[in-house]
Amino acid sequence: MKGFVFHGPGRSAWSDVPDPEVKEPTDAVVRVDTTTICGTDLHILKGDLPEVQPGTVLGHEAVGEIVEVGDDVRTVRPGDRVLVSCISACGRCRYCRESAYGQCRGGGGWILGRLIDGTQAEYVRVPFADLSVYALPGAVGSKDAVLLADIFPTAYEVGVRKGHVRPSDTVAVVGAGPIGLAAIATARLFGPERIIAVDLAASRLEAARRLGADAVAEAGEVPEQLVADLTDGLGADVVIEAVGEPESFELCTRMVRPGGRVANIGVHGEPAVLHLEDLWSKNVTITTGLVDTHSTPTLLSMTAAGRLPTAQLVTHTFLPDQMEEAYDVFARAAETGALKVVLGEPTHDEVAVRAA
Repeated sequence: MKGFVFHGPGRSAWSDVPDPEVKEPTDAVVRVDTTTICGTDLHILKGDLPEVQPGTVLGHEAVGEIVEVGDDVRTVRPGDRVLVSCISACGRCRYCRESAYGQCRGGGGWILGRLIDGTQAEYVRVPFADLSVYALPGAVGSKDAVLLADIFPTAYEVGVRKGHVRPSDTVAVVGAGPIGLAAIATARLFGPERIIAVDLAASRLEAARRLGADAVAEAGEVPEQLVADLTDGLGADVVIEAVGEPESFELCTRMVRPGGRVANIGVHGEPAVLHLEDLWSKNVTITTGLVDTHSTPTLLSMTAAGRLPTAQLVTHTFLPDQMEEAYDVFARAAETGALKVVLGEPTHDEVAVRAA
């Protein structure tokens, strides 16, 4: 089969790799119909995650069909259409029993495309299938469902829920990429007074407005001043960091009000300065986190009911063998306007539209 293989920092290719097979009785093998690229994949290609070994197939988000299961798998069977979660959960360790699947100590956590071969391939082996794939209702399309593998649970759990967004809050989201936009969309569920989006790209700020941001600021426009002006000098109740750069994290700590919360989502590859000389007396709470995906069933139900704007985040679609082109477009988002790029075979409806 073919897969997108990491060969070391700055080196990758869509190439032949061995077919996956069931190794453990809790495994499932999924034929990948739809996958996507995450900002974390770009961090891997830069060398920010040294635990990813050369030869690893990247990717941790997919929709597909079960083709084989181990003897202990009970919740899905061959032929089922499923969402492959970015997090694998053993279901037995202390953290899994607390639904903190991202911290699994039984061989799970974020392993796909990091510690084992991932989803940017024709087939993928998914460990602990009973808790790591979700059967999909027919009402949810593949392009919508694949956004529930990572970005929506991550934005909702690590950003909105850990930031304790409440009615009447002022929420500032730094970074209007896919994760930041999903944070804007899910923060709206809690009725904040206003949401402020910060980004360098005008196209992403426009997308932020479409998804519910009440005000936007380019990072070069002193966004902390805009936040101060809108809050009578107090600062934002919740600031969500969705970039993963030292400058963006430090900006978040300058925008938060006394007693406020900074929820860091971004994947950081280098140190950021924590200015405790300014923050120690402000009663600020700073949270970090790897997504647990315990919210996936809820988000899936909301998507089936048309309550999440998933489709609005997909800006580019590619065939699987266009993986290298898709990475190029996604990596140059400021130039291409890319938000989420999706790779998969066209649906019957899409084929009909192209033929017309």
